[in-house]
Amino acid sequence: YSDGPAMSTVDLPSKSAPDDGKFHFSIDRGGTFTDIHAVLPSGSVVVSKLLSVDPANYDDAPTEGIRRVLDAHHVSAAAGIYARRRRDEVASGAAPPLPTAMVGSVRMGTTVATNALLERNG
Repeated sequence: YSDGPAMSTVDLPSKSAPDDGKFHFSIDRGGTFTDIHAVLPSGSVVVSKLLSVDPANYDDAPTEGIRRVLDAHHVSAAAGIYARRRRDEVASGAAPPLPTAMVGSVRMGTTVATNALLERNG
């Protein structure tokens, strides 16, 4: 299991961060990397990057990015420590579902589709 590139946490409260005690995600899935921008319940901002395709470690980069942010900030469906998804769980599909009650919003874009439109191919 590889954690991939480290997450950067910036203690700069977002002026537009909702005050609802939840995590808010903006995700850009590109052809090579998926960028994750998360506003934590505290208002701090976390930025991370994952390979868009890494089947040995996860099924879906945006979902894994959300999972890692929640894991790094000790969120679970039962408000305890969220178990990190291991490689064998990926293969078996046994990883627990994301604790969506703690997710306030997910905004997602894809440069793959945008580039295809701009380049008029695909």
